[in-house]
Amino acid sequence: MSKKNYSRREFVKQNSLAGIGAAVAMGVGPALLTNYGNDSALPAILGGQKLRTKGWQEWPMWNPATDEELLLKVLRSGVWSRAGVVTEFEKQWAEISGAKRCLAVVNGTNALIAALVQLGIGGGDEVIVPPYTFIATIAAIIQTGAMPVFADVDPETFQIDHTKIEARITPRTKAIMPVHILGLPADMVKIMVIARKHNLLVVEDACQAWLAEIDHKKVGTFGNAGCFSFQNSKNIPIGEGGAIISDDEQFMDRCYSYHNYGNPYGTMIGEFGSETVIPGTKLRMTEYQAAIGLAQMKRLQEQTTVRNENAEYLKSKIKNIPGILPYRFNEKVTRAAFHLFPFRYKKEEFKGLSRGLFLKALSAEGIPCSGGYTPLNKMAFLKNTFKTKNYKLMYPAEMLDYKKYMENNQCPANDILCEEAVWFGQNMLLAGKADMDDIATAIDRIHSNAEKIKNQK
Repeated sequence: MSKKNYSRREFVKQNSLAGIGAAVAMGVGPALLTNYGNDSALPAILGGQKLRTKGWQEWPMWNPATDEELLLKVLRSGVWSRAGVVTEFEKQWAEISGAKRCLAVVNGTNALIAALVQLGIGGGDEVIVPPYTFIATIAAIIQTGAMPVFADVDPETFQIDHTKIEARITPRTKAIMPVHILGLPADMVKIMVIARKHNLLVVEDACQAWLAEIDHKKVGTFGNAGCFSFQNSKNIPIGEGGAIISDDEQFMDRCYSYHNYGNPYGTMIGEFGSETVIPGTKLRMTEYQAAIGLAQMKRLQEQTTVRNENAEYLKSKIKNIPGILPYRFNEKVTRAAFHLFPFRYKKEEFKGLSRGLFLKALSAEGIPCSGGYTPLNKMAFLKNTFKTKNYKLMYPAEMLDYKKYMENNQCPANDILCEEAVWFGQNMLLAGKADMDDIATAIDRIHSNAEKIKNQK
């Protein structure tokens, strides 16, 4: 791995079908057996024996014996556009998510856009969002014509800091979009208190947080809508796909209409008849996507349990290594999704060893890893968005003053988090306890040899 910070998708790609072999530099022999705890063996980056020579769970998983019956039936039927299999997927996803309704769409990004648009969010509105997220979160807000406003994060949880939200509210604020990033739940209980106090809408970006819970209530069911992604790297992979969930029947009818060119559906039929009723687009999921999704859904519960157990075990093994600060859950979290396992790396506890060299040393031991996100609130796409014709028509010049916008949207805690974060992929958490021990041993080995690694020629 190079010293640059890989994006989330670049990182997970290295752990997927095409990249898993190269990512872990597979060998032919058994893994080196070491005892965790002040491991002083010479690190692989310095010419020592590599800790792991076997790979990790390939992703996505596919079992022809159990997964292909429905998919082949769909393919042979010739009914490939949205029909009964998509409806069945929606029914099962609503049930597993604890919501009344679900709408399946082409991807998580468009799930977010559809939810925002059908909640009435558009040009002139502001949406409060964390800066520690994938670009799709902000892209969805911009696609509606709304203005993203950044509230800083809590580095210990990697989530939006609820104490920073109210200071970002203005008369233009229409919604809060918390992101359950990495599959760890944001503090929805406190966020909903703020939303109700200020009469704000809430759209949960749960695109990395399938089955995560707060006090046994699934994320995505706290706000007005919850949105999910089923992209190839995700814990329930379809290749591409997304979903919106909500208990609001009329809202869901509008979303259905929107995803089908604006044609009436449900309660909208009685009001408008059969004519096209709202501005819409085409976001329909295909039958074969839904068939793949139903196969993946069968193992999601068990895999989520395994990820949680291994994450907690790994956390217990590395939390006492100086300079390693694993994630902390918000209050009342009863389950996480662990799309990624995160911790913060404090280089001062590793003799000043840079995070880049730390990542390189881990990779050399057969432990694929990433430095995660860079600050979204500082990227050039925002400046260029403000130059577009539509934004110039929708906002006064003072709101499009990029220098002033940047001054008002500083997120210093996020800046530090982006410099310290380290991720392991969700597929690694599907291994065994001995494999978690390998990760811990590799980190400890690097810690014990940090000075040598830093000073290598």
